[in-house]
Amino acid sequence: MKNKMTSMSKASRDNLWTILMLIIAFAVVQGFRMGGLVNSHMDGMLVPICVYATMAVSLNLVVGILGELSLGHAGFMCVGAFASAFFSKLFENSMGVFPRFLLAILIGGAVAGLFGFLIGIPVLRLNGDYLAIVTLAFGEIIKNLINVLYVGRDSNGLHFSIKDQASLGLAEDGEMIIAGPQGITGTPFNSNFVVGFLILLISTIVVLNLINSREGRAIMAIRDNRIAAGSVGIPITKYKMFAFTLSAVIAGCAGALYAHNLSSLIATPARFGYNMSILFLVFVVLGGIGSTRGAIIAAVILTLIPEVLRFMSDYRMLIYAIVLIVMMIVNWNPTSRAFIRAHIPGKLSGGKKAAGGGEEGR
Repeated sequence: MKNKMTSMSKASRDNLWTILMLIIAFAVVQGFRMGGLVNSHMDGMLVPICVYATMAVSLNLVVGILGELSLGHAGFMCVGAFASAFFSKLFENSMGVFPRFLLAILIGGAVAGLFGFLIGIPVLRLNGDYLAIVTLAFGEIIKNLINVLYVGRDSNGLHFSIKDQASLGLAEDGEMIIAGPQGITGTPFNSNFVVGFLILLISTIVVLNLINSREGRAIMAIRDNRIAAGSVGIPITKYKMFAFTLSAVIAGCAGALYAHNLSSLIATPARFGYNMSILFLVFVVLGGIGSTRGAIIAAVILTLIPEVLRFMSDYRMLIYAIVLIVMMIVNWNPTSRAFIRAHIPGKLSGGKKAAGGGEEGR
Protein backbone atom coordinates (compact mmCIF):
# COMPACT_ATOMS: atom_id res chain seq x y z
CA MET A 1 0.00 0.00 0.00
CA LYS A 2 2.86 2.32 0.85
CA ASN A 3 4.54 1.68 -2.49
CA LYS A 4 1.26 2.39 -4.27
CA MET A 5 0.83 5.72 -2.50
CA THR A 6 4.44 6.63 -3.25
CA SER A 7 3.90 5.80 -6.92
CA MET A 8 0.75 7.90 -7.08
CA SER A 9 2.56 10.76 -5.38
CA LYS A 10 5.38 10.57 -7.90
CA ALA A 11 2.88 10.65 -10.77
CA SER A 12 1.25 13.74 -9.27
CA ARG A 13 4.64 15.41 -8.91
CA ASP A 14 5.50 14.64 -12.52
CA ASN A 15 2.21 16.17 -13.65
CA LEU A 16 2.88 19.25 -11.56
CA TRP A 17 6.36 19.61 -13.06
CA THR A 18 4.90 19.44 -16.56
CA ILE A 19 2.29 22.10 -15.82
CA LEU A 20 4.85 24.33 -14.09
CA MET A 21 7.17 23.92 -17.08
CA LEU A 22 4.45 25.23 -19.38
CA ILE A 23 3.58 28.15 -17.11
CA ILE A 24 7.24 29.16 -16.67
CA ALA A 25 7.86 28.93 -20.42
CA PHE A 26 4.80 31.11 -21.04
CA ALA A 27 5.93 33.69 -18.48
CA VAL A 28 9.44 33.83 -19.97
CA VAL A 29 8.18 34.26 -23.53
CA GLN A 30 5.67 36.91 -22.45
CA GLY A 31 8.45 38.75 -20.63
CA PHE A 32 10.60 38.71 -23.78
CA ARG A 33 7.66 39.97 -25.85
CA MET A 34 6.88 42.81 -23.46
CA GLY A 35 10.57 43.73 -23.42
CA GLY A 36 10.68 43.88 -27.21
CA LEU A 37 13.19 41.02 -27.43
CA VAL A 38 11.10 38.92 -29.83
CA ASN A 39 11.12 39.93 -33.49
CA SER A 40 7.95 39.92 -35.58
CA HIS A 41 8.81 36.66 -37.35
CA MET A 42 9.34 34.70 -34.13
CA ASP A 43 6.28 36.35 -32.58
CA GLY A 44 4.23 35.05 -35.50
CA MET A 45 5.55 31.54 -34.81
CA LEU A 46 4.12 31.40 -31.29
CA VAL A 47 0.57 30.46 -32.29
CA PRO A 48 1.70 27.67 -34.69
CA ILE A 49 3.96 26.34 -31.92
CA CYS A 50 0.95 26.17 -29.58
CA VAL A 51 -1.08 24.46 -32.33
CA TYR A 52 1.59 21.83 -33.01
CA ALA A 53 2.24 21.21 -29.31
CA THR A 54 -1.50 20.71 -28.73
CA MET A 55 -1.64 18.31 -31.67
CA ALA A 56 1.31 16.40 -30.17
CA VAL A 57 -0.58 16.08 -26.86
CA SER A 58 -3.67 14.91 -28.75
CA LEU A 59 -1.87 12.29 -30.85
CA ASN A 60 0.16 11.05 -27.88
CA LEU A 61 -3.12 10.13 -26.20
CA VAL A 62 -3.89 7.73 -29.07
CA VAL A 63 -0.40 6.46 -29.90
CA GLY A 64 1.31 6.56 -26.51
CA ILE A 65 -1.50 6.01 -24.01
CA LEU A 66 -4.03 3.99 -26.01
CA GLY A 67 -1.40 2.18 -28.09
CA GLU A 68 -3.12 2.63 -31.46
CA LEU A 69 -1.52 4.14 -34.57
CA SER A 70 -3.32 7.07 -36.20
CA LEU A 71 -2.00 8.44 -39.49
CA GLY A 72 -4.77 10.92 -40.20
CA HIS A 73 -4.78 13.24 -37.23
CA ALA A 74 -4.37 16.21 -39.56
CA GLY A 75 -7.85 15.30 -40.81
CA PHE A 76 -9.41 15.99 -37.40
CA MET A 77 -7.46 19.24 -37.26
CA CYS A 78 -8.85 20.09 -40.71
CA VAL A 79 -12.44 19.35 -39.64
CA GLY A 80 -12.09 21.53 -36.54
CA ALA A 81 -10.46 24.33 -38.53
CA PHE A 82 -13.16 24.54 -41.20
CA ALA A 83 -16.06 24.04 -38.78
CA SER A 84 -14.85 26.88 -36.56
CA ALA A 85 -13.98 29.17 -39.48
CA PHE A 86 -17.41 28.53 -41.03
CA PHE A 87 -19.12 29.47 -37.77
CA SER A 88 -17.01 32.64 -37.40
CA LYS A 89 -17.78 33.76 -40.95
CA LEU A 90 -21.46 33.04 -40.46
CA PHE A 91 -21.74 35.16 -37.30
CA GLU A 92 -18.96 37.66 -37.97
CA ASN A 93 -21.22 40.71 -37.70
CA SER A 94 -23.80 39.43 -35.23
CA MET A 95 -21.73 38.44 -32.17
CA GLY A 96 -19.01 39.89 -29.99
CA VAL A 97 -15.42 38.92 -30.73
CA PHE A 98 -14.71 36.93 -27.56
CA PRO A 99 -17.97 34.91 -27.34
CA ARG A 100 -17.81 34.15 -31.08
CA PHE A 101 -14.19 32.96 -30.88
CA LEU A 102 -14.91 30.88 -27.78
CA LEU A 103 -17.90 29.24 -29.44
CA ALA A 104 -15.84 28.69 -32.61
CA ILE A 105 -13.21 26.77 -30.63
CA LEU A 106 -15.86 24.69 -28.90
CA ILE A 107 -17.64 23.97 -32.18
CA GLY A 108 -14.36 22.99 -33.85
CA GLY A 109 -13.64 20.54 -31.04
CA ALA A 110 -17.20 19.18 -31.00
CA VAL A 111 -17.37 18.57 -34.76
CA ALA A 112 -13.94 16.91 -34.81
CA GLY A 113 -14.97 14.77 -31.83
CA LEU A 114 -18.14 13.73 -33.66
CA PHE A 115 -16.10 12.62 -36.68
CA GLY A 116 -13.70 10.77 -34.37
CA PHE A 117 -16.62 8.98 -32.73
CA LEU A 118 -18.20 8.03 -36.06
CA ILE A 119 -14.91 6.68 -37.42
CA GLY A 120 -14.17 4.85 -34.19
CA ILE A 121 -17.47 2.94 -34.18
CA PRO A 122 -16.51 0.47 -36.93
CA VAL A 123 -12.72 0.64 -36.61
CA LEU A 124 -11.91 0.46 -32.90
CA ARG A 125 -13.43 -3.00 -32.61
CA LEU A 126 -10.65 -4.30 -34.86
CA ASN A 127 -6.99 -5.12 -34.22
CA GLY A 128 -3.78 -4.50 -36.09
CA ASP A 129 -3.20 -1.65 -38.54
CA TYR A 130 -6.82 -1.07 -39.55
CA LEU A 131 -7.04 2.14 -37.53
CA ALA A 132 -3.94 3.58 -39.19
CA ILE A 133 -5.29 2.78 -42.67
CA VAL A 134 -8.77 4.18 -41.99
CA THR A 135 -7.51 7.38 -40.33
CA LEU A 136 -5.10 7.90 -43.23
CA ALA A 137 -7.99 7.51 -45.65
CA PHE A 138 -10.16 9.83 -43.56
CA GLY A 139 -7.53 12.57 -43.66
CA GLU A 140 -7.36 12.42 -47.44
CA ILE A 141 -11.14 12.11 -47.93
CA ILE A 142 -12.05 15.07 -45.72
CA LYS A 143 -9.46 17.26 -47.43
CA ASN A 144 -10.78 16.40 -50.88
CA LEU A 145 -14.42 16.80 -49.87
CA ILE A 146 -13.77 20.32 -48.59
CA ASN A 147 -12.03 21.18 -51.87
CA VAL A 148 -15.21 20.43 -53.86
CA LEU A 149 -17.63 22.05 -51.40
CA TYR A 150 -19.17 25.43 -52.19
CA VAL A 151 -21.26 27.22 -49.57
CA GLY A 152 -22.81 30.66 -49.98
CA ARG A 153 -25.27 32.83 -48.11
CA ASP A 154 -27.83 35.40 -49.24
CA SER A 155 -31.19 36.73 -48.08
CA ASN A 156 -32.76 33.34 -48.81
CA GLY A 157 -30.39 31.47 -46.50
CA LEU A 158 -27.52 29.06 -47.06
CA HIS A 159 -26.78 27.42 -50.42
CA PHE A 160 -24.66 24.30 -50.92
CA SER A 161 -23.10 22.76 -54.01
CA ILE A 162 -20.34 20.33 -54.96
CA LYS A 163 -20.11 21.51 -58.60
CA ASP A 164 -19.05 25.14 -58.83
CA GLN A 165 -19.84 28.59 -57.52
CA ALA A 166 -22.28 29.41 -60.31
CA SER A 167 -24.52 26.48 -59.40
CA LEU A 168 -25.27 28.02 -56.00
CA GLY A 169 -27.65 30.57 -57.54
CA LEU A 170 -26.82 33.31 -55.05
CA ALA A 171 -28.79 36.55 -55.09
CA GLU A 172 -27.02 39.88 -55.64
CA ASP A 173 -26.60 40.36 -51.90
CA GLY A 174 -25.04 36.91 -51.51
CA GLU A 175 -21.52 36.09 -50.36
CA MET A 176 -19.32 33.04 -50.57
CA ILE A 177 -18.30 31.35 -47.33
CA ILE A 178 -16.56 28.21 -48.62
CA ALA A 179 -15.30 28.54 -52.19
CA GLY A 180 -14.17 25.02 -53.03
CA PRO A 181 -10.38 24.79 -53.49
CA GLN A 182 -10.08 28.47 -52.50
CA GLY A 183 -11.36 27.59 -49.04
CA ILE A 184 -12.53 30.24 -46.61
CA THR A 185 -11.20 33.76 -47.02
CA GLY A 186 -11.35 36.49 -44.41
CA THR A 187 -11.68 34.45 -41.23
CA PRO A 188 -11.54 36.80 -38.21
CA PHE A 189 -7.97 37.02 -36.97
CA ASN A 190 -8.65 36.22 -33.31
CA SER A 191 -5.86 33.78 -32.41
CA ASN A 192 -3.02 34.95 -30.19
CA PHE A 193 -0.31 33.46 -28.01
CA VAL A 194 -2.31 33.76 -24.78
CA VAL A 195 -5.30 31.87 -26.20
CA GLY A 196 -2.98 29.29 -27.76
CA PHE A 197 -1.21 28.74 -24.46
CA LEU A 198 -4.52 28.33 -22.61
CA ILE A 199 -5.71 25.70 -25.11
CA LEU A 200 -2.39 23.85 -24.76
CA LEU A 201 -2.47 24.10 -20.96
CA ILE A 202 -6.07 22.91 -20.66
CA SER A 203 -5.44 20.04 -23.10
CA THR A 204 -2.35 18.98 -21.14
CA ILE A 205 -4.16 19.10 -17.80
CA VAL A 206 -7.08 17.07 -19.17
CA VAL A 207 -4.79 14.39 -20.65
CA LEU A 208 -2.56 14.18 -17.55
CA ASN A 209 -5.57 13.84 -15.26
CA LEU A 210 -7.01 11.18 -17.55
CA ILE A 211 -3.76 9.18 -17.50
CA ASN A 212 -3.75 9.03 -13.71
CA SER A 213 -7.46 8.34 -13.36
CA ARG A 214 -9.30 5.03 -13.20
CA GLU A 215 -10.21 5.38 -16.88
CA GLY A 216 -6.61 6.15 -17.80
CA ARG A 217 -5.31 3.04 -16.04
CA ALA A 218 -7.92 0.99 -17.91
CA ILE A 219 -6.81 2.51 -21.22
CA MET A 220 -3.16 1.72 -20.50
CA ALA A 221 -4.11 -1.81 -19.46
CA ILE A 222 -5.72 -2.24 -22.88
CA ARG A 223 -2.54 -0.92 -24.49
CA ASP A 224 -0.30 -3.31 -22.56
CA ASN A 225 -2.39 -6.45 -23.00
CA ARG A 226 -5.74 -6.32 -24.70
CA ILE A 227 -6.67 -9.93 -23.93
CA ALA A 228 -5.79 -9.65 -20.24
CA ALA A 229 -7.70 -6.38 -19.93
CA GLY A 230 -10.79 -7.95 -21.46
CA SER A 231 -10.51 -11.01 -19.24
CA VAL A 232 -10.81 -8.88 -16.07
CA GLY A 233 -13.94 -7.14 -17.32
CA ILE A 234 -12.57 -3.89 -18.81
CA PRO A 235 -14.90 -2.74 -21.64
CA ILE A 236 -12.24 -2.42 -24.32
CA THR A 237 -14.28 -0.78 -27.08
CA LYS A 238 -15.77 1.77 -24.67
CA TYR A 239 -12.42 3.01 -23.38
CA LYS A 240 -10.79 2.98 -26.80
CA MET A 241 -13.68 5.02 -28.17
CA PHE A 242 -13.42 7.46 -25.28
CA ALA A 243 -9.68 8.05 -25.74
CA PHE A 244 -9.94 8.35 -29.52
CA THR A 245 -12.86 10.78 -29.37
CA LEU A 246 -11.16 12.94 -26.73
CA SER A 247 -8.04 13.03 -28.89
CA ALA A 248 -10.12 14.17 -31.88
CA VAL A 249 -11.75 16.90 -29.76
CA ILE A 250 -8.35 18.29 -28.74
CA ALA A 251 -7.18 18.17 -32.37
CA GLY A 252 -10.33 20.05 -33.43
CA CYS A 253 -9.65 22.80 -30.87
CA ALA A 254 -6.09 23.09 -32.19
CA GLY A 255 -7.53 23.35 -35.71
CA ALA A 256 -9.84 26.17 -34.61
CA LEU A 257 -6.87 28.06 -33.21
CA TYR A 258 -4.98 27.43 -36.45
CA ALA A 259 -7.89 28.63 -38.63
CA HIS A 260 -8.19 31.95 -36.82
CA ASN A 261 -4.49 32.65 -37.32
CA LEU A 262 -4.75 32.69 -41.14
CA SER A 263 -6.21 35.20 -43.57
CA SER A 264 -7.15 32.36 -45.94
CA LEU A 265 -7.94 28.79 -44.89
CA ILE A 266 -7.32 26.28 -47.69
CA ALA A 267 -7.35 22.48 -47.43
CA THR A 268 -4.00 21.92 -49.09
CA PRO A 269 -1.79 18.83 -48.64
CA ALA A 270 0.88 21.02 -47.05
CA ARG A 271 -1.50 22.07 -44.26
CA PHE A 272 -3.74 19.07 -43.70
CA GLY A 273 -2.21 16.26 -45.71
CA TYR A 274 -0.46 12.99 -44.95
CA ASN A 275 2.90 14.67 -44.33
CA MET A 276 1.40 16.85 -41.60
CA SER A 277 0.05 13.77 -39.82
CA ILE A 278 3.49 12.18 -40.05
CA LEU A 279 5.02 15.34 -38.57
CA PHE A 280 2.73 15.05 -35.55
CA LEU A 281 3.71 11.40 -35.20
CA VAL A 282 7.38 12.43 -35.28
CA PHE A 283 6.74 14.77 -32.34
CA VAL A 284 5.25 11.91 -30.33
CA VAL A 285 7.95 9.38 -31.20
CA LEU A 286 10.91 11.68 -30.60
CA GLY A 287 9.43 13.02 -27.39
CA GLY A 288 9.06 9.48 -26.07
CA ILE A 289 5.90 7.52 -26.81
CA GLY A 290 3.57 7.95 -23.85
CA SER A 291 5.32 11.07 -22.53
CA THR A 292 3.09 14.15 -22.71
CA ARG A 293 5.90 16.41 -21.58
CA GLY A 294 8.29 14.94 -24.14
CA ALA A 295 5.77 15.36 -26.96
CA ILE A 296 5.36 19.06 -26.14
CA ILE A 297 9.12 19.65 -25.97
CA ALA A 298 9.72 17.80 -29.25
CA ALA A 299 6.96 19.80 -30.97
CA VAL A 300 8.45 23.11 -29.82
CA ILE A 301 12.04 22.21 -30.74
CA LEU A 302 11.27 20.69 -34.13
CA THR A 303 9.00 23.61 -35.06
CA LEU A 304 11.60 26.22 -34.11
CA ILE A 305 14.69 24.61 -35.67
CA PRO A 306 13.79 25.23 -39.36
CA GLU A 307 12.87 28.85 -38.56
CA VAL A 308 15.93 29.57 -36.45
CA LEU A 309 18.19 28.10 -39.15
CA ARG A 310 16.43 29.82 -42.04
CA PHE A 311 19.49 32.01 -42.62
CA MET A 312 21.42 28.87 -43.62
CA SER A 313 19.24 28.44 -46.69
CA ASP A 314 19.48 24.91 -48.12
CA TYR A 315 21.58 23.56 -45.26
CA ARG A 316 18.91 24.15 -42.61
CA MET A 317 16.98 21.00 -43.53
CA LEU A 318 20.21 18.99 -43.42
CA ILE A 319 20.80 20.19 -39.86
CA TYR A 320 17.13 19.49 -39.08
CA ALA A 321 17.60 15.88 -40.21
CA ILE A 322 20.78 15.53 -38.14
CA VAL A 323 18.95 16.83 -35.06
CA LEU A 324 16.19 14.25 -35.64
CA ILE A 325 18.74 11.44 -35.76
CA VAL A 326 20.57 12.67 -32.64
CA MET A 327 17.32 13.05 -30.69
CA MET A 328 16.25 9.56 -31.68
CA ILE A 329 19.59 8.03 -30.64
CA VAL A 330 19.73 9.85 -27.31
CA ASN A 331 16.08 9.31 -26.45
CA TRP A 332 15.76 5.65 -27.41
CA ASN A 333 19.23 4.15 -27.05
CA PRO A 334 19.33 2.22 -23.71
CA THR A 335 23.03 3.05 -23.27
CA SER A 336 22.37 6.77 -23.65
CA ARG A 337 19.45 6.63 -21.24
CA ALA A 338 21.55 4.76 -18.66
CA PHE A 339 24.33 7.34 -19.02
CA ILE A 340 21.86 10.20 -18.47
CA ARG A 341 20.37 8.52 -15.40
CA ALA A 342 23.84 7.94 -13.96
CA HIS A 343 25.24 11.43 -14.55
CA ILE A 344 22.18 13.71 -14.36
CA PRO A 345 20.40 13.03 -11.06
CA GLY A 346 17.14 14.62 -10.09
CA LYS A 347 13.78 15.13 -11.70
CA LEU A 348 14.78 14.76 -15.35
CA SER A 349 16.50 11.39 -15.10
CA GLY A 350 14.71 9.94 -12.10
CA GLY A 351 18.02 9.37 -10.27
CA LYS A 352 19.44 6.15 -8.88
CA LYS A 353 16.92 6.10 -6.10
CA ALA A 354 14.04 5.97 -8.57
CA ALA A 355 15.74 3.23 -10.54
CA GLY A 356 16.32 1.24 -7.35
CA GLY A 357 12.73 1.73 -6.32
CA GLY A 358 11.64 0.23 -9.65
CA GLU A 359 13.72 -2.86 -8.98
CA GLU A 360 12.22 -3.28 -5.54
CA GLY A 361 8.77 -2.95 -6.97
CA ARG A 362 9.46 -5.87 -9.27
